[in-house]
Amino acid sequence: MTGSASLQGSAPVSGLRAAMVLAVAVAALGYFVDVFDILLFSVVRVASLRDLGVPPGEQLGTGLTLLSIQNAGLMIGGILFGIYGDRSGRRSVLFGSILLYSLGNLANALVHSVPAYAACRFVAGLGLAGELGAGVTLVSELMPTRKRGYGTAIIASVGLAGGLVAPWVGTSLPWRTAYVVGGVAGLTLLGLRLAVHESPLFRSVEKRSVPRGNLLMLFGSRARLWRYLRAFLTGLPIWYAIGILISLAPEVGKGLGVSAPIAVAPALFNMYLGFVVGDISSGLLSQALRSRRAVMLIYLVLLGGTVWTMLGWTGLSPSTFYALCIPLGIGAGYWVLFVTSAAEQFGTNLRATVATSISNLVRGAIIPIAALFHALVPSLGIRGSAGVVGAVCVGVAIAAVLGSPETFDRDLDYLET
Repeated sequence: MTGSASLQGSAPVSGLRAAMVLAVAVAALGYFVDVFDILLFSVVRVASLRDLGVPPGEQLGTGLTLLSIQNAGLMIGGILFGIYGDRSGRRSVLFGSILLYSLGNLANALVHSVPAYAACRFVAGLGLAGELGAGVTLVSELMPTRKRGYGTAIIASVGLAGGLVAPWVGTSLPWRTAYVVGGVAGLTLLGLRLAVHESPLFRSVEKRSVPRGNLLMLFGSRARLWRYLRAFLTGLPIWYAIGILISLAPEVGKGLGVSAPIAVAPALFNMYLGFVVGDISSGLLSQALRSRRAVMLIYLVLLGGTVWTMLGWTGLSPSTFYALCIPLGIGAGYWVLFVTSAAEQFGTNLRATVATSISNLVRGAIIPIAALFHALVPSLGIRGSAGVVGAVCVGVAIAAVLGSPETFDRDLDYLET
């Protein structure tokens, strides 16, 4: 491969099968708390802001500000934890990220002002940033080349269940108690991570005098930079769907003329029900078709078609809106496959940096996406604004996938040079 060097001679690790099983379990549970917390904020947004004294007319703007601050934490944390993962190991990131997330979540339960709430969401975002990228990187490096899709399907099936639990916890418990539940769950998981083994590919690189986790390497080669940008653009529609159509479901429903108010919790539950189906099926389908690119294109077409149907439907009822959230989630369910494909496109000395940063930069992309949506609403209305932004996100993603390499059969035993 151009710009890479082989790592031939990596020593086999005893008990590799047990290490793989444990790594998949830990990555899946880590992704569970990741999804749980990110979506918990959307569920308790209105109740928590009301309790903090934010007037009803200011809750949308304040909620978007807090969401942007949380995602800024995700973006910064994604870069920092990604670099740390390539320099100190994937296992170290799994420890540090869950500890920071748990403490930040517990602090959320104690806030009594919007500035304090914002600070805690930023800290929680920093911690959550390391979960998925480090977990997928570790599992991808431990599993056989042609079976990686099964590992990511398991991570998705367990992890995305956090999206099903968050609406239930957020609506069944007081919002402060819900944050405590998330923090305690994270601290409990911290103990399980003591038994996780480091990736043998990373151990091999660690012994060599090669640059690791050097973010500037992404800009040192035009081909490498384009690989990174294409991988990033591939994930934009997922967080457009989550951040605009679902997180702002009450406002979107009103703008679409839905006959009764839309609540976030059932919309979120239905989307993540579809998301679980989509992420599991996309991983299994990529194994059957022996292709990452083809599967991502299939799911992008489904996502775009569902958005078009939702925004174009006149006289939409609440039950129809909630029902459409299921195929919306299925179409967006190439998320873990997207992160896996990004990790597979880069060498071992840069893989964690890419996988961890890119997943969180896509999450953080909701900041400009939401800003564009908000800016277009006065002239186009909510329906028109959501349609334009959605079309741009889906169109750019399809173009990016078409320009990306196939990574299904790629051996990950190589370096970026």
